[in-house]
Amino acid sequence: MIHLVFSEVDKKTIESAIETDPSLDGEVFCIANDYSVGPIENIYGKEGIETRNLWRADLKDSTIDDEADNAIAQVVGYLRRNEEEVLWIWAAQNSRDVSGYFFSLHYLKEFSGRIFILYLNNLPFISEKGSIFYPDQLHQIPVREFIKAKKLSRPVTLSEFEVDTDEWQKLMAQNKGVRILEGGKKLSQFDYEYFDKEIKKFVLPQWQKASKIIQQFTSKYKNAPPENFVMWRLKTMVSLNQLESRGNEELIKEFEIKAPGQPENI
Repeated sequence: MIHLVFSEVDKKTIESAIETDPSLDGEVFCIANDYSVGPIENIYGKEGIETRNLWRADLKDSTIDDEADNAIAQVVGYLRRNEEEVLWIWAAQNSRDVSGYFFSLHYLKEFSGRIFILYLNNLPFISEKGSIFYPDQLHQIPVREFIKAKKLSRPVTLSEFEVDTDEWQKLMAQNKGVRILEGGKKLSQFDYEYFDKEIKKFVLPQWQKASKIIQQFTSKYKNAPPENFVMWRLKTMVSLNQLESRGNEELIKEFEIKAPGQPENI
């Protein structure tokens, strides 16, 4: 058995679960590239990959050229070399995980019958404090609760391979900048400025660290995009004269933002 997740923090969570439950034993692979944002047109071809990597470079995405970017190739190679092994795909109900799941299906269809999905869709778990909650991120689940989570494993059906791959192809053709999970595995797609109005709610009339705006937005907005995406949107709004900035934008702790047209000494 091997495992596939879509963020480094979730990888660590599954590895911790494996330590407590040997039945889950297996290598954990992580697709660090967040396909819920950014260009995805022709994403399986050289030109599409290069276009996306240029965009990620603009975001200062630290995972570019990281071995995690080759995770799906590593998974495919492992499954081809080990014909008796199976893959468990772990996904919670959020845009990043579902987008990553859709992206990976293109490479996994040849292993139909050996690909399993554990989709934590509106399922209750017990928190560390003993209360019932519905996680939208895999790492929110206490390690002890993975005894329950692993029971959700089921094969990805041939129908899902066809329908979900077709849905992803439609999103690729539209090639908008933001994908939002509407429920189930339904992704809707919007332009890059989709989050701008909500981000602006955290911008004050006086100078404020960009890092603070980003932290406030991502902590309070469900299924928020990655922090580097929010930073990119702040810079974009500055370039459009929708916000004002000062300091070195390459150093997030020195970069400050405020609403336009406000006195600096407020």
